[in-house]
Amino acid sequence: MTVTCPSHPVVDALFEPLGGVLPVADEAAFNVFSALTATLTSHYWYLATLTSWATGHGMAPEDADRYVRGLFQGVGRSLSDESRPLDRLAAAHETPNGLNHRIRTTWFDQANSDALRAALDALLADLR
Repeated sequence: MTVTCPSHPVVDALFEPLGGVLPVADEAAFNVFSALTATLTSHYWYLATLTSWATGHGMAPEDADRYVRGLFQGVGRSLSDESRPLDRLAAAHETPNGLNHRIRTTWFDQANSDALRAALDALLADLR
C-alpha cells in the first residue's frame, strides 16, 4: 500500500497494481501513515525475539526460525479478511483465558500500548 499526497490519477494508477494506493487529503494525514511505517522493523524484531527465545530453550535455530515464519505467514494471510476490524480479528484468534489471551494481557498490557502510542506520537511530532 502506497500513500499518496496529493492524489494524482497518474501516480495513483502507477501504485495501484503494486499493492494498492491510499490517497490522503493533506500532509498531516500523510505524516500519520509515515509514522506507521516506522513500526515494520519492530514487527520483525518481535519475530526475531520469539525465535531467539525458542533457541534459548533448546530449539534448533533453523527450526525456531522456520516455525515462527510459518506461524506468522499464516496470520498475515488472515489480514486479507477486511470484513472484521483488527481488534475483532485478534479476538477471533484468541480463546478466553487461553494461551494467546494470557500473553496479550500480560505482555501487551495498557502500559505497553501506551508506550507504543507515546513513541508514535513523538515520531509524529518530529515529522511535523
